[in-house]
Amino acid sequence: MSETRAARPKVLPDLLIDLILVFAFVLIGRRSHDETFDLAGTWQTAWPFFAALLLGWLLTRAWRSPDRVWPTGILIWLVTVAGGMALRALSGQGTDIAFVIVATLTLGAFLVGWRLLGVWVERILQKRRDAKVAAEEAAVVNAAAQAQAKAALTRRDPNHRTPGL
Repeated sequence: MSETRAARPKVLPDLLIDLILVFAFVLIGRRSHDETFDLAGTWQTAWPFFAALLLGWLLTRAWRSPDRVWPTGILIWLVTVAGGMALRALSGQGTDIAFVIVATLTLGAFLVGWRLLGVWVERILQKRRDAKVAAEEAAVVNAAAQAQAKAALTRRDPNHRTPGL
C-alpha cells in the first residue's frame, strides 16, 4: 500500500472535526441569542461557514496535511471567517462587527486549537518514546558494563603470585 493511500483515512476524521467544530460554533451562537433549535434556522446560520470551510480545505489542499497548524489550520480558519462573513453578507444575514470579532476568535480557537492540541500531544508522546529508547539503550550499556566487570573479577591477575612459589 502506498503512503498516499495510508494517509487518506486520516483526512476524513480531520474534515469531520472541522465541520463539527463549525457546527458547534453555530449552535453556541444561536443558543447565546436565545434562538430555538430548528433545522431551517440552524442551516441558515451554518451554511455560509460550512461552504467557506470547504473552500478553505480546497484552497489549502488540506488533504495533504490536514492536522498541521501552519499553513493548513491558520489558512482554513481565515478563509472560513472571511468567506463565511462574505456569504452571510451576500445572503442578507448580519455581519455586525461584534459578531465578526466573536466569530474570528471562536473559530480560531476551534479550527486552530485542535491542531495545536494535536501538536502538543504528539510532542509529549515523542518525548515518552525518546525516553523509552534512551532507557533501553542505557540498559544495554549497563548490561555490557556489568558483563565486563564480572569478567574482570573472574580473570586471573597475571601479576598475582601464589605464596610459596
